[in-house]
Amino acid sequence: MFYTIFYKRMKAFTVVLLASTMLFGCAVRSGDNTGRNTYSTSSPDAQTVTIAASFYPMYIMTLNVAKDMPNVKVIDMTKPTAGCLHDYSATPDDIKKLEGAQFFVINGAGMESFMDKVVQQLPNLKVIDTSVGIPLIKGVGNEGNPHLWVSISNAILQVKNIADQLSKLDTGNSIKYLANADAYVKKLEVERDKMHKALDGLKNRDIITFHEAFPYFAKEFNLNIAAVIEREPGSEPSAKELKDTIAIINKLGVKALFVEPQYSATAADIIAQETGSKVYTLDPAATGPMDADAYIKIMDNNLSVLQEALK
Repeated sequence: MFYTIFYKRMKAFTVVLLASTMLFGCAVRSGDNTGRNTYSTSSPDAQTVTIAASFYPMYIMTLNVAKDMPNVKVIDMTKPTAGCLHDYSATPDDIKKLEGAQFFVINGAGMESFMDKVVQQLPNLKVIDTSVGIPLIKGVGNEGNPHLWVSISNAILQVKNIADQLSKLDTGNSIKYLANADAYVKKLEVERDKMHKALDGLKNRDIITFHEAFPYFAKEFNLNIAAVIEREPGSEPSAKELKDTIAIINKLGVKALFVEPQYSATAADIIAQETGSKVYTLDPAATGPMDADAYIKIMDNNLSVLQEALK
């Protein structure tokens, strides 16, 4: 009698245990055959996946790749006004954001090298490097120029890198990441074709910029950067550099100087007064509104500026 009752109770316990396993068996994190962590968000009650982007252009790209996905949250690690991260240092708030994220989208190419030690302290954080497979143009000190995203063609490759890497890590959302990326890439291609159609026929192709943010952009649209005034953002050019630049402008007859909205135009104004050239604003999309279509709108405005300046 005792054994009969014990057997019935154990059988009932086993049924409850199996039901519990079925209810909670759809884990948020699992392992694949490579031993790395993957994330499945197929359950409607699954934990939200948080993706941190290193700075503004990475945020806009990731926002489009994760568009309309209620279980995916995209955050900008830095403030949207941070600009290019040349001399940036991570703040306690930045670290706090990363601690709550599963994935960290970076530009790569050395832009976020200051984060290397921080990331090492977060072993569960998966870094998504958007520069993979993109050839670098040599910049200051013969190092690769990290301003990849300023070229629309490169931005397209970066978006594809984000979607491709996320789809392998967050398998539950794989199809949606890839579909969103494809839709955004089509928009970027339309904007790129529009700009080429408007700019390819221009005879005047010489430009002078402040800060080395535009080599990829210039290569994209076959523009000639005759001189760069401030190699490092915020570093005022010396008297000799100003004199040399004025000589180049007078020799080539360059009439347009391009400054960035993120930095002072003081040096450009001085040169313009000395040469009779005009100062325009060309935006590398390093800051801007937190809007999914912001990058395309910025490039559209750049097109209008170039058409006016180079006509």
